Amino acid sequence: MATIRPEIGPNRTGIASDATSKKLSEEMVEATQEFPPNPDGDERYIAEVRAEIAREVDGVGSVPPPPTLKGIAKAAAQKLRAESPALFIDKLGERLVFERSGVRVYEALLSKLDAYGEFDGGPERADLVHILSEEYEHYRALEEALEDLGADPTALTPSANLTATMASGIVAVILDARTTLAQSLEALLLLELADNDCWESLVELARGAGQDRLVETFERALQAERDHLLNVREWIAAAQGRAN
Repeated sequence: MATIRPEIGPNRTGIASDATSKKLSEEMVEATQEFPPNPDGDERYIAEVRAEIAREVDGVGSVPPPPTLKGIAKAAAQKLRAESPALFIDKLGERLVFERSGVRVYEALLSKLDAYGEFDGGPERADLVHILSEEYEHYRALEEALEDLGADPTALTPSANLTATMASGIVAVILDARTTLAQSLEALLLLELADNDCWESLVELARGAGQDRLVETFERALQAERDHLLNVREWIAAAQGRAN
């Protein structure tokens, strides 16, 4: 079914009742008592190792210098108008990666729609195609913004790296062949929530950098993303049979 209607069936993941795997789970607990861990100590040792490694490793990346003399000139001018030009470039790179992922996500949702079909109050193919096209437009606008500032749009900035890693689990849910269209929409909701907040931040960063043209472009993108979020919320409510 396309909507969120879980079925009752065999499930061996629980341990609290005979209907799941109570007997086997009791044997597993007995085994832990018979064969306790060999090392002495507790979770504090793990915390200490994590802290030690964190102090030794480098960060998740850096913002590369402009690749051309023209880019260096633009970056120098940018410093006069932005408190942290590197942060602005970093966040542009972050949204670039996110919007590119958004295109792929909506392509995957179209496949889910083909597999499971539409449901009352849910997205139609035209809805998903429209949002996909807007995500691609946002990606192109960000790519052009980075190029215009003399930055390299192909570089993976620290925030882009972090965002890609955070979103990977959500994208995996949507790409999973076992998840329905409605279940994929629940995962999509997390992406759209993050996308809205990050576009708001990018608008303010562009305004602080004196990039009035980009402010207008990003505000249009933000409004489109707000519409996307509203749509996803309505589709999920319909799938659950409740009012939004």
